[in-house]
Amino acid sequence: MPLWPLPLLIALLFLVAAHAAYLLSIQAGHVPACVPYLEGCVSISRAARHGDGNHLFRLLVIPCAVLHALVWWLARLWLRGGRLMLALGAMSAIALAVYATFLGTEGEAYRFLRRYGVVVYFGFGYLAQLALMRRASRMQALPASVIAWMSWIAMAMLGLGIANVVAGLAVSDPVAKDRWENIFEWWLGLLMVGWYGVLAFSWRRQRVAVTLPANT
Repeated sequence: MPLWPLPLLIALLFLVAAHAAYLLSIQAGHVPACVPYLEGCVSISRAARHGDGNHLFRLLVIPCAVLHALVWWLARLWLRGGRLMLALGAMSAIALAVYATFLGTEGEAYRFLRRYGVVVYFGFGYLAQLALMRRASRMQALPASVIAWMSWIAMAMLGLGIANVVAGLAVSDPVAKDRWENIFEWWLGLLMVGWYGVLAFSWRRQRVAVTLPANT
């Protein structure tokens, strides 16, 4: 069974979930309409917090979290090792599932789970990606060109994280600060799923597959 459709599905499901939920929320009047990558009028969380947009987001993102865990488990088999990578990837997947499950719920405890769910998803997922790149490079399991693309995406994500911190310190207006944070969040999500898209492309080109046991 070829493995490339799994990381591709991660990218597609996350992209469709975030943007379709935003469109549904705009139609229902829950959020303003804008180009969030440039104007930052709404965060991904707020775009998917209400009504049908929330239901669609959960419907797509919770299976996406399961795919995350599966991809990291298969990546460990493919690279014949990488327990830390698998642990980081699994924690990232669990955090994404928690975030999606409690998005739209009220209460301080639920707010805590949502807030730290998205932080752990991005943080641990980023570290898992670095671990895969390091091991794949050492084992020459991926072409140098693919490692280069992954590295550029990883550096862009790191740059966004640093820029977010700098903006938080330099911008005093809370409205402007929220807009910058929203812009960074949308671009960070796009880069994160873009990395999985590169992995899918490479697995397809290299015909990476898993052999299923035959029925006896």
